[in-house]
Amino acid sequence: MLSDIPAQNDDRVLIDFRTADDAGVYTWDGGSALVQTVDFFTPIVDDPYVYGQIAAANAVSDIYAMGGTPRTALAVAAFPKDDFPVETIRAIFQGGFDKLREAGVALLGGHTVQDREVKFGYAVTGSIDPARIFSNAGARPGDALFLTKPLGTGIVGTAIKFDRAPQSIADEAVRSMRTLNRAASECLQQMPANAVHACTDITGFGLVGHGSELARASGVTLEIAVATVPLFDGVLALAAGNRSGGLESNQEHFANAVQLTDGVEPERVLLMYDPQTSGGLLVAVDQNHSEALDASLRSRGVMAHRIGTVERPKTGVAVVLAR
Repeated sequence: MLSDIPAQNDDRVLIDFRTADDAGVYTWDGGSALVQTVDFFTPIVDDPYVYGQIAAANAVSDIYAMGGTPRTALAVAAFPKDDFPVETIRAIFQGGFDKLREAGVALLGGHTVQDREVKFGYAVTGSIDPARIFSNAGARPGDALFLTKPLGTGIVGTAIKFDRAPQSIADEAVRSMRTLNRAASECLQQMPANAVHACTDITGFGLVGHGSELARASGVTLEIAVATVPLFDGVLALAAGNRSGGLESNQEHFANAVQLTDGVEPERVLLMYDPQTSGGLLVAVDQNHSEALDASLRSRGVMAHRIGTVERPKTGVAVVLAR
């Protein structure tokens, strides 16, 4: 969709839309660089306060995925003109504000428009070391792949809408979506230089979609051991009957570049395409530093899982889903 936009020739732009990265990076004269992103979406839970918290955690995640520190935010919101409770709007903004405060982010203001469907999120600005950017384009053959949160929020969210989600699964998914990727990102930033080669957060395109973008930008193929990918407890039983429209769109868009090996459970394959909200980080790290990263993440309470490896490029294949 953006292919017709001319390439920029501004040397101060270090990262833009061409590598499908999570945020753009713009360098100042000396010191740190500017990293910027924007994200908003419709409600995925009934509780307005929790919705605001999830929207904030999701928005700042793009900054964390790049290896930056979020600093300021501007709210982006849309609400119906008539018969929409003011206390609900107040609760949404309060939830977002409290989560931003947890992240150390200053809310500067924002913009609200009228719309028939509620939407809420933030434009976020952060700082980043221009020599330590975790781009999509840096993964190398031999790297280990880590995922820092379980998959399944899209399927659980669909089940919640139709009252088909057990409370325990719903609670687990909501707790994950409200959790900042701050600790995971700080662990990555504390690794030795050149240990972390690439990073992205898993959101609307699912693990396969965002993994495919990382693979294409890096000129590699990702091999994911599907059985090792963390899932919310009980979500496999919900998968077949709670596919979202986003899951099917992801399959249509990305499946042609996915190679599926024999013996992979069909329900688990669905989860690889499931669109996530405020998902975890997918990290490509030098094999020699993989154990140190795993230990660092766990010391901060991040239950990351090693889910595969980066391989040399295979023609026409971005992601291999193996047993």
